[in-house]
Amino acid sequence: MIVGILKEIKAEENRVCMSPGGVEFMREHGHKILVEKNAGKASGFTNANYTKAGAEVIDAPKDIYKRAKMIMRVKEPQPSELQFLRKGQIYFSYLHLAASEELTRALIKRKAVCIAYETIQKADGTLPLLTPMSEVAGPMAIQQGAKYLEMAQGGHGVLMGGVPGVDPATVVIIGGGAVGINAAKMAAGLGAKVYILDIDLDRLRYLSDVMIGQCVTLMSSPAAIRDVLPMADVVVGAVLVPGSKTPTLVSREMLGTMKKGAILVDVSIDQGGCFETSRETTHADPIYKVDGIVHYAVSNMPGALPRTSTLALNNATLPYAAEIAGKGWKKAMKENPEIRAGANVVEGKVTYKGVAEAFGLKYESINKLL
Repeated sequence: MIVGILKEIKAEENRVCMSPGGVEFMREHGHKILVEKNAGKASGFTNANYTKAGAEVIDAPKDIYKRAKMIMRVKEPQPSELQFLRKGQIYFSYLHLAASEELTRALIKRKAVCIAYETIQKADGTLPLLTPMSEVAGPMAIQQGAKYLEMAQGGHGVLMGGVPGVDPATVVIIGGGAVGINAAKMAAGLGAKVYILDIDLDRLRYLSDVMIGQCVTLMSSPAAIRDVLPMADVVVGAVLVPGSKTPTLVSREMLGTMKKGAILVDVSIDQGGCFETSRETTHADPIYKVDGIVHYAVSNMPGALPRTSTLALNNATLPYAAEIAGKGWKKAMKENPEIRAGANVVEGKVTYKGVAEAFGLKYESINKLL
């Protein structure tokens, strides 16, 4: 299959979906790879690196859309390029459609086969293509929280780990999944007091075991969140409902109970955000204040660390990409339920229930199309 690798054009997105090593892997599986010129530049990969790996470097993205059967990207298609996406063409990337009705409806019209990294799911419920980016975003959330606690950055001047004789910062993490546990490890490593909340008691038991003596686990509820917010210097929103819009867990009214200059880091913003006052920001303009509380809500946090993020993402995506390209999307979905779970919009049908429910659209099981 001819697979096209596009340069990211979303604001300040520096990752690339396939490294030169990934090109070699795909070629070993019999596929031809087209790479847009300078697609890997921000991640440290030159056009010559891709050529040496066996890719054909293409100047214009529209030519890649025209020739490739499958398009791969880190992020969703942008408005300027939707016109190039054709019926039956596979688009394989992070889509986060439950946060964008406009994009969802546009992809329905294009009748492409849109497979989302973030909803590919194993039998045990884990999300193998989301996990590596969660492993980047979790620690990064704490790094950003620590930075913006500085008074010059808008915070109230607290050192994350404190000093002898002075309390450290208190970090509240809502959600104990991959983002949450990695944020907790970083915060605890810096010496902060850490509270981690989740609605899954078995998960809390696991977190209590692996984070013993380093953080307090709490069953998440509106009452529990209200209780811990007044103590918090940094709150990390790390909640995920796969493929669906994130529930709002911190209301604007709750902000009034928090310390002025405390920090909210909404890692869930790419699925709509879990703070009522969240709105998407960028790396160039990452923060704003509401009622004296600093909000950080950058939707592509790992894009700021492209070298690490690109390589981590490649490790996870390549086996799935090779299977889809090798078998075609229908056979791959029939034989692999993990890939089948990635079907979000296929040939004009919304095939992921969470996306359909987010916008009141008709849902059709992917099984009907197979």
